[in-house]
Order: sequence, then structure tokens, then C-alpha cells
Amino acid sequence: MRTLAVYAVAAVIFGALTALAAAQVAGQTLFNGKDLTGWDGDPKLWSVRDGAIVGRTSADDPLKDNSFLIWTGGVLKDFELRLMFRLENNNSGIQYRSKDLGLKDGKRETWIAGGYQADMDEANRYTGIVYEERGRGIIAGVGEKVALAAGTKKTATEQVNDPQKIRTAIKIKDWNEYQIICRGNRIVHKVNGIVTADLTDEDAEKRSLEGILAFQLHRGPAMKVEFKDITLKVY
Repeated sequence: MRTLAVYAVAAVIFGALTALAAAQVAGQTLFNGKDLTGWDGDPKLWSVRDGAIVGRTSADDPLKDNSFLIWTGGVLKDFELRLMFRLENNNSGIQYRSKDLGLKDGKRETWIAGGYQADMDEANRYTGIVYEERGRGIIAGVGEKVALAAGTKKTATEQVNDPQKIRTAIKIKDWNEYQIICRGNRIVHKVNGIVTADLTDEDAEKRSLEGILAFQLHRGPAMKVEFKDITLKVY
């Protein structure tokens, strides 16, 4: 009987570990397609419509500062994020390994974030780059493979893909896939399966190895951005 009990316990543990491994491979869904459960942002700017998160600004009430919808599920370290996005006008982005700058004494005052960003704009001049919001600015341009040393000096830069090839593959005002992969100090962006930026951040003082996830609404002209099919795989 004791042997059978041991086998039974082992089977349960093995099953749990197998399920956990399968979940990590498949990734977890961060958006339920119905409401903003698990997300925190200005309710005047963010909503859910037709199975997508929608961020919208208007010409009548333009933003003076960028505003963010923040995922409340915790901090991200090494991960792979995949999602679909659609942008109409202006500029947006996906913040990751970022800092939540809108809290004061633990209370929410506004929705501001700073840190790494997977950029996007309707003109596709910047879509795919690695940008640092409230930091070093553009640190890996469209199609660039960059090793970034202290003091924002690019110690090595090469083209990992032709910028024109990248821009041609992006559908304007239509759904596109963004993929962000972070492992240690290396970051890779892909849009529609094409590598758009490959960064190794060697600046130990300024880089970030963990932080929050958020979506951006950019100040300026009226705009609309949508996100759906958001999945996260943690390494």
C-alpha cells in the first residue's frame, strides 16, 4: 500500500509539473477580450470594443503628456510577449521592463511610465525600434543590431534587416503582430515575424532587467490604437 501511495503522489507531482511546463510553453493570456480586468489606466482614454483594448484621444481634449495602460500582473524579467496591434494616426508603443512613475506614496496620481518601449507610428518611420521613454531615446533603430555601452555609445552597430523590407511588411491602419523577446540584457523586436531591432544593452547603470508592462497613448494629434491576442511566455 505504501508503494502505491508513493506512486500516486509521484504521479500527481509529475502531472502538475507537466501542466506547468505546458502553460509556460503555450504562454498565458493577459487580456480576456471582454473588459480591462488586470489593467489600470485612465478610463476616459481606454476601453474594450470588439474583442480589443482600445486607446483613443480626441482633438477636443488632446493629451498634454503621454498616458499609459498598465498591466497589473506584476513585473517582467525574461519573457516573450506576442500581440496584435492596429494604429490610426500619431504614435504609440509597448512599454516593458519599465518603471511606474504615476504612483506617490503607493497611491495612483496619474498613469506615467518610463523605460524600454517597442515603438510604433502610423507613418512606420519608427515602428519596430527600441526606444527608451523618459531615458536615452532611440537606442536601436529600424533594422539595427546594436551593442550599447555606457554613456549611450554604440560600440557595435550593424543591419540585421533592411529597413525598407521591414516597412513594406507592415500593414498601415490594419492588424500587425508585435513580438518582444527579453533574455538578460538582450532584447529582440519582431514585427510580422521580421526582426526589426536587436539590442544588447551593456550599460549596467542605465539598463533595466525587470519592470512593468504598459501600452502608450501619445500626446499630440488625435489617435486610436488597439491591442488584442496578448500572450506572455515567461522564461
